Amino acid sequence: MSRVAKTTLAASVLVSAGIIWTVHFMQRQEAETMYQGVLRDEERRKEKMHQRQADFEESQRKRALYEQVQRVHSSTSSSGGS
Repeated sequence: MSRVAKTTLAASVLVSAGIIWTVHFMQRQEAETMYQGVLRDEERRKEKMHQRQADFEESQRKRALYEQVQRVHSSTSSSGGS
């Protein structure tokens, strides 16, 4: 095998190995980025649930306060003449 052929083969092997390594590195980086997105989504979901719970508790507190101040009638009673 000539010197030029050996050099060409070595260069081709090195370039191919570099390309393969780069592709695998980029895939790992992309997978990590996607996983971080999942973690952020989960954190947003938890925060939203905490906010909804706080809003519900505030609504319940207001309802109790209003029921102390006002008289509340049940809407199930029917009034009218039949």
